Amino acid sequence: MIGVITLGEALNMARANGVDLVEIAATAVPPVCRLVDFGKFRYEQAKKEKESKKHQHANRVKEIQLSPKIDPHDLGVKLTHAIDFLCEDMKVKVVLKFRGREMAHTEFGFQLIEKFLKEITPFGHPDATPKLVGRAINVMLSPLPRNKRAKNPNDKPEPEYEEPESEDDDEDDEKEAPPAPKKGGKGKPESQAKPAPESDTPTPDSPEAPPA
Repeated sequence: MIGVITLGEALNMARANGVDLVEIAATAVPPVCRLVDFGKFRYEQAKKEKESKKHQHANRVKEIQLSPKIDPHDLGVKLTHAIDFLCEDMKVKVVLKFRGREMAHTEFGFQLIEKFLKEITPFGHPDATPKLVGRAINVMLSPLPRNKRAKNPNDKPEPEYEEPESEDDDEDDEKEAPPAPKKGGKGKPESQAKPAPESDTPTPDSPEAPPA
């Protein structure tokens, strides 16, 4: 807490400390500001907003539609969506619709619903047993309490904030790095490289060469 100072003094203080002057409460008289790294400040604010949304209990209902002949991969995608909704404290309505002659074997639909409910057990529970209403099986799922609910396997870890490297550090590294020694023949330094031996075979330009 520094107190009430002028804008120019606050800016000079921010530049001297290598940080930014961020306005926190614009409606206050006088306005409240902080000396902080703006990138780190935005990261912390976004993290707080995300945490506050997790603690809000929404009463929205999401619907997941299935079919008796659903592909296993599609069933996995529907299951992933249902887990995401339950981990966000939403209710999920699962509807399995029959078409045409599929109504003759509704037991396959109930088996699929039971399989779906078994996979969703760590995250939610059915409010009632699945029921056949018309040409569809309906069941409502409610999320488990946070202390009893498994962690969402689809959540990705948040990247940590990293301090940017200053240009002075790069210049110091360049100054401290010793120059690489120059190498001559066979990996030896140029100063220790031996000259190639002179050949005893006379050349045509040599005066000692015999006439052709």
